[in-house]
Amino acid sequence: MAKTRQGYLGIGILSDLFSQDTVHRNAPLAEQLRPQTPDEVIGQMHLLGPGKPLRLAFESGQPHSLILWGPPGVGKTTLARMMATQFQCEFIALSAVFSGIKEVREAVAQAEMWRDQGRRTILFVDEIHRFNKAQQDGFLPFVESGLLTFIGATTENPSFEVNSALLSRVSVYVLKSLDVAELGQLFDRACEQALVDLSFDVAARERLVGLADGDARRLLNLLEQIRIAAHTAGLVAVDGQMVEKTVAQNLRRFDKGGDAFYDQISALHKSVRGSHPDAALYWLIRMLDGGADPRYLARRIIRMAWEDIGLADPRAMQMANDAAATYERLGSPEGELALGQAVIYLAVAAKSNAGYNAFNAARAFVKQDGSRPVPVHLRNAPTKLMKELGYGKEYRYAHDEPEAYAAGETYLPDGMAEPGWYEPTPRGLEGKIGEKLAHLRELDRKAKK
Repeated sequence: MAKTRQGYLGIGILSDLFSQDTVHRNAPLAEQLRPQTPDEVIGQMHLLGPGKPLRLAFESGQPHSLILWGPPGVGKTTLARMMATQFQCEFIALSAVFSGIKEVREAVAQAEMWRDQGRRTILFVDEIHRFNKAQQDGFLPFVESGLLTFIGATTENPSFEVNSALLSRVSVYVLKSLDVAELGQLFDRACEQALVDLSFDVAARERLVGLADGDARRLLNLLEQIRIAAHTAGLVAVDGQMVEKTVAQNLRRFDKGGDAFYDQISALHKSVRGSHPDAALYWLIRMLDGGADPRYLARRIIRMAWEDIGLADPRAMQMANDAAATYERLGSPEGELALGQAVIYLAVAAKSNAGYNAFNAARAFVKQDGSRPVPVHLRNAPTKLMKELGYGKEYRYAHDEPEAYAAGETYLPDGMAEPGWYEPTPRGLEGKIGEKLAHLRELDRKAKK
């Protein structure tokens, strides 16, 4: 069914049965309180404040194609609808989850009809990242021709999820989660405009704002849930205890496959690398609380030990592996303690990425280098012929040498210079390793005189 500024075509039939006020009162709370003008929007002042990009766009009166990138419940759909109203454009909304080429073609046909009538069209595509690259390409000719003003909404990084050709033709605006103060404003507005028959104590307000976790839509849905429960129980006063009983406990916003997931694992890794045990523990618990797979976290903790600590403290690798094994034996929640203690140990351990850098440098060298033959003195000689060819003839057995070291011997391919890939840091055990290697290099220098 085609859609106009008033909604879907045919919606007028409802007007004969119900008044608009009745429909509005029966709408979900999030719909009742949806802002109609930029001044009514709570949050996003970095975009909608005086002189800010979206504010200037609204004031210009000229729509332009754009992508709104941000977490759920921060106003992406609201802003798209608002632009259609402010710019007096027809509005077509598609969801990339439920729509395909057929729906896109129907939208284009509707936009062409409206253009012939002198009306402009905004096409809003929610979750644009769910369309594949070919489907995203389908919008390009219509955006370029001016038939459509394209607005996409996504919770994922457009740099990775949106076709570069489409991305080059739109502006990208980054929306932020609402902070506690902004959620408090929304809570007060809901109470004043829609929940006048209920009162909330301080504990209830704080708990609901906390559970919303930066998501405006979630806060309004929670308030709706509370309103239904209160009316059912015949209550007019809502306290913190009622909120605890009514609302599901685990409501953290956490997308196991999206940017929030990778942002948090990045924060955990960087906190360990930065030797901040409290921050590392915070991010670990945040991810566990949000539903991240502890086995995945265990694997990442092992990776941290090898990448950022290495030989500066080999016990870190053992600690990480033991924590992973402990979790496998105990499961949740008991096994999570082992992961927490491993993270603390890694955060306070001496740090070194010398082994990590050496490995990467060696791999890069081998990838671009030719296949150098093994020097004759290093080759194994299990047969008579090989011995006659001199394989292994001049090899020096290190254990028979002073300090169990064959000073001056070379183990690299003939003609290959010493690359110096591994450079120990002065931290932890690696400091001792550095001292030993320096001593051996001095023995080499003396042997070659």
